This record gives sequence, C-alpha cells and structure tokens, in this order.
Amino acid sequence: MNSSFSESYKAAGVDITAGYKSVELMKKHINRTKNEGCLDDVGGFGGCFGLDLTGISEPVLVSGTDGVGTKIKLAMLLDKHDTIGIDCVAMCANDIICCGAKPLFFLDYIACGKNYPEKIAEIVGGVAEGCVQAGCALIGGETAEHPGLMPEDDYDLAGYCTGVVDKSKILDKNSVKEGDVIVALASTGVHSNGFSLVRRVFDIENADLKTPIAELEGKSLGETLLTPTKMYVKSMLALMKEVNVKSVSHITGGGFYENIPRSLPKGYGAKIKKSDVRVLPIFKYIEKVGNIPERDMFNTFNMGVGMIAVVDKADANKAVEILNANGENAYILGEIVKSEKEVELW
Repeated sequence: MNSSFSESYKAAGVDITAGYKSVELMKKHINRTKNEGCLDDVGGFGGCFGLDLTGISEPVLVSGTDGVGTKIKLAMLLDKHDTIGIDCVAMCANDIICCGAKPLFFLDYIACGKNYPEKIAEIVGGVAEGCVQAGCALIGGETAEHPGLMPEDDYDLAGYCTGVVDKSKILDKNSVKEGDVIVALASTGVHSNGFSLVRRVFDIENADLKTPIAELEGKSLGETLLTPTKMYVKSMLALMKEVNVKSVSHITGGGFYENIPRSLPKGYGAKIKKSDVRVLPIFKYIEKVGNIPERDMFNTFNMGVGMIAVVDKADANKAVEILNANGENAYILGEIVKSEKEVELW
C-alpha cells in the first residue's frame, strides 16, 4: 500500500497514509494478544478466529458491545490514552462473563477528528492490555477519521467481544433461591460509568486534576478517576470451575438498583446492609462535593462493588477464598430473600 495516497482526500481532512502508519505502530500491541485461535494478520477485511470446541458439547456464542462513555474526556484532558482501552475491553468482557462465557476475541472501533498515529497506537495498546487481562485475542478493528464532525483532538472508542459457553453451563438466574449468598468483588473505582455526573460535580474541564487530595488517599483526582475498570474474567472463570455460581451481575451504569435485579428471578430480592458495602474514598468524595443523595449514589455508581456473584450459602466462604486467591478483594455482601423489593439496602 506504499503507492496509496490521495492529495484530494488529505485536503478534505483524511490522511490515509496516517492510517497505514497507525496500523504498523499498533501491530506490536496486537501481537501480545495472539493465541492459538488467531488465523489472520491485522490489515485484512475481517478478523478470523479458529474455534476450539474441545470439551464443549453444545457451544453457544455470547457477544457484548460497549464503549467507555464520557470518561474519554478525562483521558483527553490528561493527555493519557494508554488505559482507556482497558476500560473498553472490560466493559464488554465483564458483561459476557455474566453468562458464564469465556471471551475469545475482541474488535475495537476508534472514531477521531484527526488520525495521530502515535495516539491511536497508544489507545490500541490499552485495548491490547485489556485483551491480555481478559484472555482474548484482538483480531481486528477500525480507525475512522471524521473531519468536520469531531474536533481534531477528539476521539471515541467502542468495542465488541465474543465468547463461548457450553449451553448446559449458561448461568441460570432461575436457580437462585432464598438464603443464597451475594459475594462482592471490589471495584477499582468509578470504572467507566457515571462520568457525566462526575464531570458535572467536579466541573472537570476546569478542575485541578493533578494535585494530591488527602480524601483520595493522597492520589490526584485525575489519577483516581482514570483508574481502569477491573477485569473480572479470569477470576470468575476460576470460580466457576470450583463452585456452582448461580448468577452474576456486572455493576455498571445504574448501580445497585438497576444491575443486581438483572441477576435475580422475579419475586426475589437482594438484602444488603449498607455498612457492609466497602465504599471506596472516591465515592464518598463525589457524594460530599456534589451533595448527591445517597440513593442516587447507589443508583448511579458501583460504590466499590464492580461485580456480584450469587452462590449457595454452603459455598460462600469457598467462593470468597477462590476469588481472593485469584487476585480479587472479595467478601460476603448480603443474601437473597423472597421479596417484591428487588434491592433492599438497610
């Protein structure tokens, strides 16, 4: 493609040679994610993946797609683009693990006002790191320049993940019963949800993002907010091998009140003592600075709990041990009760 160049297209705002340079720069990142399923090099028209169905009698493909929302604005303000891709992968891969599916491959989509190859490669480097953490391959993607639609320095990032699970092992929330235990997996912070509210609370474009803040354990606001979303895939797969996990919920936008009910059958609710929630400092700070009502906090943010798993009471302690042995900060959060009230925080 060395002969591919259009002066007219460049004058219109799209430099196709910058796109080629971006691909060359990102290849070293993509190569980190390659596994036995990868069949193609980057740069073709489609990503190919060989599906190994060993031990799977009735394979079901599970797919998820998401972006990172307005958290990207923070990355732009800090001019730090190497972790936002982790968020993108985590938002997708953490969703499909809720079905019991093992992530196989990932594709990303970057829309930008102007293609700065080094910046694009930095973003994709974060995506590749997310794929490594999730155990999946980055098999393709797209970078699109949108001159006139977006400011030159702006970009947006979205992704798509596909995994596989044996049909008999798809998590069934209808197996949840009264007395089951809710196990919490701690988050690393705000993750990638609620940033429209975060930006309003802190007037983020005019905020001091770099000065250490005592209430944030000495970290700056920018560093705290840009902390990548925790990837729960490998620890949850390890747990599912040893324990009968009945349901899983990824605590994203909508917080406790919107996400936990998605993992429960009708007529059952989650009973959680608020004092048992290990709320992270950033959420206390948001609540204080923004004067946000407590219920709104629990209905917007993860509050320090990025994922929950529902298991039989007899398996609860074992589940916590397995998760902690696999790098999580897990603890017993609450219990399942018969109730028309889907989430009871008391």
